[in-house]
Amino acid sequence: MPEPLDPRTRELADSLAAVRQRLDAAVAAAGRRTGDVDLLVVTKFFPAADVERLISLGARQFGESREPEASRKIDELRACEANRDQRAASEIGSGAVAFDMIGSVQSKKAGSVAGWARAVHSVDREKIVTALGRAAATALAEARRREPLEILIQISLDGDPTRGGATEDEWPAIAELVKESEALRLRGVMAIAPIDGGADRWMAEAARVHQRFLADHPEATTLSTGMSGDLEEAVQHGSTCVRVGTAILGKRPLLSQ
Repeated sequence: MPEPLDPRTRELADSLAAVRQRLDAAVAAAGRRTGDVDLLVVTKFFPAADVERLISLGARQFGESREPEASRKIDELRACEANRDQRAASEIGSGAVAFDMIGSVQSKKAGSVAGWARAVHSVDREKIVTALGRAAATALAEARRREPLEILIQISLDGDPTRGGATEDEWPAIAELVKESEALRLRGVMAIAPIDGGADRWMAEAARVHQRFLADHPEATTLSTGMSGDLEEAVQHGSTCVRVGTAILGKRPLLSQ
């Protein structure tokens, strides 16, 4: 007989199930196939213990946005799992459990990010591509990673430079620079809907930009857009990856790690 879940694990189990139900319903409403949209659980600001609980509940893809918080958390997970369950530790090390960087990357922290991230969703400058390419090449040579670092270009939906993201005039050069690096792999685009204007409008714009992007880069099939409050609109307009934090883990703690 399985042991009863502790209160926090039960809370996470209920909220994770609810989000999965929302996602399944959105996929069905959009006439898409089950499995078309990945759920990236955003665990920034939350402790390694919560990630461990989510892994036990079947979550396998996570998003982090701050370095060195992410590195510390992943190291802690590997140590905890190795002490308790060698099979689970192997999952974390092998890539069965993946962590993506969804926040902005500073050039000086590219080396750390390249050591743990499956993908970076927030690339919007050529300078960052160069830094990540160099760091990923080193990580591959040192066997700290097994596959090229996947890159998503963050696109600006409204042209506001304070929000981050490359404009349509900027991302072609960024994409070509990614493709020139053997240590990087162009995976797709990421977008965050501005607060003003309505989610449906911005998700439609993200889909339009992605289609234009695909015309030049047909291998870049990932559209990472949609969060806790707008995942339905994102799925309706073709998102292949939704990044959900608050709806699963709750409000961010006042104090971060």
